[in-house]
Amino acid sequence: MDHLPVNHQLRPLWRGLAFFAGVYMLVFGIVGFVASTGDGLEWFAQSGLPSALGLKANPAFSLLSIVVGAIVVLGVLIGRNVDRVVNLVAGSIQLLASMGMLAVLRTDLNFLGFSVATCVVSSILGLTLLTAGLYGKVGPRSAEQAQNQHRHRVVGGDNT
Repeated sequence: MDHLPVNHQLRPLWRGLAFFAGVYMLVFGIVGFVASTGDGLEWFAQSGLPSALGLKANPAFSLLSIVVGAIVVLGVLIGRNVDRVVNLVAGSIQLLASMGMLAVLRTDLNFLGFSVATCVVSSILGLTLLTAGLYGKVGPRSAEQAQNQHRHRVVGGDNT
């Protein structure tokens, strides 16, 4: 992926947004898990779901949110391009899951108990993580300078 920026000036902003997205998923998962298991719901319940941070949650979706949120937060805290890979993978999976659950929203295949609001929030979180992954590449100053020279070259000129 030669075209992705190295040491982008907005990397700290996107890293912070990825951290907050991970914290949101983690807190949502914990609150949702406590609320849904306290109500005695089945793991893959689709109706009568409690609300956690504005979204409906069943135990399976809550546990999945805890795992993904913890991985994202841990990746951001580690840094050193680990967060980039974690954000790219987690963001892509989040987007695919939100689109997939939107497709099966009113069927028996909606095993995570998604609603339209959950699909929207999952898409926003997925886009945030994916963008953070795209702008999160770090490297030595020489790689940044080489990339800038490659980007700003004159095609067909003396420095092709």
